[in-house]
Amino acid sequence: MKVLGLIPSRMGSRRLPAKALLPISGLPLVVHTYRRANLSKLIDKILICTDSKQIVSIAKKYKLKAILTSPYHLNGTERIAEAFVKEKKKYDFILDIQGDEPLISPYHIDEVIKYHKKNNDADIILPTLKLKFPDNPSIVKVVTNKKNEVLYLSRSKIPYEAKSKCKFFLKHLSIISFKPEALKKFFHSKQTKLEKIEGVELLRALELGVQIKTLILKGDSFSVDIKEDYEKAKKFMKKDKFFKQNSSI
Repeated sequence: MKVLGLIPSRMGSRRLPAKALLPISGLPLVVHTYRRANLSKLIDKILICTDSKQIVSIAKKYKLKAILTSPYHLNGTERIAEAFVKEKKKYDFILDIQGDEPLISPYHIDEVIKYHKKNNDADIILPTLKLKFPDNPSIVKVVTNKKNEVLYLSRSKIPYEAKSKCKFFLKHLSIISFKPEALKKFFHSKQTKLEKIEGVELLRALELGVQIKTLILKGDSFSVDIKEDYEKAKKFMKKDKFFKQNSSI
């Protein structure tokens, strides 16, 4: 089975301008994401998908593969869908690896791919991590059923603890595996009601009846959304076990 890894990245971040190219331990943020994804043993090809010529230029400087996409996409899923169509090659799974996670684990990437191969009935695999403090609206929370199917995603604290305490919550990890037809269906559909309300793009897939399954992974990861996240990433990178491997790629 062939796997295409796509990293959506843009310069137009409002909360942290030009975050894709912010330096962390001497490398632009998006370069860290690409190099860590490249440590995966199961991805066949990786592309940065961006509407920025500046990001494409940086990718070339570091000998990374990149593709220029439309500036009119509403979200990263639409951006990777365009890149997949432009590839004009057959892949069994398309992996969306968010460009703002410079500390993403290549182990997590491979676990998601393995799980999708074993659960080929699922249209989308959305991995989750256990979360103790769910109040941050920047973190998307996930609720599932006993079959590991995703029921809902929200920026709110879900499930709501009305009658008993929740032992842990689940947060959306920014590695998403799509079957090609599921990605195309998402791309060719308009924004849905809940997607607009919550600002969570995968709600479009749920509203369209696309089956999303999850697996709970161990470890941690976080996206760089604000300045505090950026400072945290710089601190963590100095101690990161994959960083030395990255420098040789």
